[in-house]
Amino acid sequence: MYKVLLVDDERIIVEGISLTVKWEEYQTELAGTARNGLEAMAFIESHMPDIVISDIKMPGMNGLQLVEKVHEKYPHIAFILLSGFSEFDYARTAMQFGVKHYLLKPCNENTITDALTEVIAELEEQQSQQMFMTNIQKELSKVLPHAKEQFLKELVTNKTYGQRDWDDYGNLFHITVENDKVQLLLFQLDGKFEFEHMFAVKNIAQDVLGKSIVLLSTTIGKHVLLLIKEISDKDILFPMLIAIKQTFSTYYKLDATVAVSDAGPITDARKMYRETLECLNYQFYLGEGSIITQMDVERGDDNILNSFIYDEEPLCMHVKSGDWAFVQSELQHYFSLLADSRMDTHLSKSYVIPLYISIVRQGRPEEINDYLTQITRFDSYCTLRTIEQFVTESAEKICMQNYHTHSKKHSIIIHKMISVIEEQISNPDLSLNWVASEILYMNADYLGKLFKKETGEKFSNYVVRLRMERAMVEIEMTGDVKVFELAEKFGFGDNPQYFSQVFKKHTGFTPSEFKRSP
Repeated sequence: MYKVLLVDDERIIVEGISLTVKWEEYQTELAGTARNGLEAMAFIESHMPDIVISDIKMPGMNGLQLVEKVHEKYPHIAFILLSGFSEFDYARTAMQFGVKHYLLKPCNENTITDALTEVIAELEEQQSQQMFMTNIQKELSKVLPHAKEQFLKELVTNKTYGQRDWDDYGNLFHITVENDKVQLLLFQLDGKFEFEHMFAVKNIAQDVLGKSIVLLSTTIGKHVLLLIKEISDKDILFPMLIAIKQTFSTYYKLDATVAVSDAGPITDARKMYRETLECLNYQFYLGEGSIITQMDVERGDDNILNSFIYDEEPLCMHVKSGDWAFVQSELQHYFSLLADSRMDTHLSKSYVIPLYISIVRQGRPEEINDYLTQITRFDSYCTLRTIEQFVTESAEKICMQNYHTHSKKHSIIIHKMISVIEEQISNPDLSLNWVASEILYMNADYLGKLFKKETGEKFSNYVVRLRMERAMVEIEMTGDVKVFELAEKFGFGDNPQYFSQVFKKHTGFTPSEFKRSP
């Protein structure tokens, strides 16, 4: 029911309208009456009616003054004004306060009820619109945090935003940057952690830094990313970062490495993100739990860079001859030297690419172009470890091809056994006895001795090594660690626990630790 206040200084009119109108039929009730604007204002403030039917000409405070005052304080209250013929021109001024209904005296029940019906329809429409907007705001409040996170991910990865785009999103998310400078903080959790730990770091960082500093935050891959207002003074920023790390370590017994970008305009967010990723690469040199900035990455001593000289000819000769043991050891030595030089990612790539080209030129002529086209993949690799894995895998393939092509030691039988291993790498039943009885129909002991003599490895060790190397490549290339899938793909069937044990024995890491290792 809508509450109605009737205001008029003429008692006869008040009583006439009160008794004439059947209020209930129009979803209304007569909540009260007043003789002038002052009484009406007092009633409105204490009872808050929905509709006011008021005369214009009254002592004390007239109807127009009442409309103006009520509109200022309670704009949702609707008015119907009554006026004599000579006052009608004055009633038009009420339009500026939203009054749409005014009736000429004397008025009958029909004119009043028609006006009431229209006013109620308008109030119901307003309520409907208000409810719609309230529901929209509720839904927006639910999705807004997710929208902010997604925007930050796109901002630093696969989209280019100009200043106008940022202004639009800044208005949408109510974000302002006073000096137009921001920074990125990228947290990488150290050791074995769960996905929930990343949200804990994000929440702790937001609490320590404060809502006035943190503009946007999200998780991206295995990192926590924060976009903050510029804090140029390290004596202010670093203690806050240390407090975040200490609080997280106290509750979860884990440490975190933090990469800090240089300050810049928001439109440089992609560049800043690449900077922080590059900083994280230097965790290998600075240790876990470090706070790394661009100053830690930059090198000023050109003599160190000039001293990195490597003679690739011996390596290429052994690739050509198929001596994988030497090549593998030499590549490990090469990348160890490269890591010790502490060059940035781009400079490291400039040294590795020529070596990679020299290696692939030792392969089959018809395959060289395929290898060379894969040079473009170097740009997507952000760590030296990933680059080493890629080059090592390519070198191994070429070495093994050359070994099979040129070696006179391997008999047809051994070639067949190696081929079976390659084809049955995912078969849990793959064993020396299985190959001997099911494929070659020969004595297993004889085959084992022959295989060891011509390859230098026991059959079982060869199979395990090949499976683990393939698993390592799978993890590095896909970036995904589903142990049960790896176990099934590389011959451990439905026993992922045993696969993890063998993998750790072979690599020194569990599959999950291997993925996170630099």
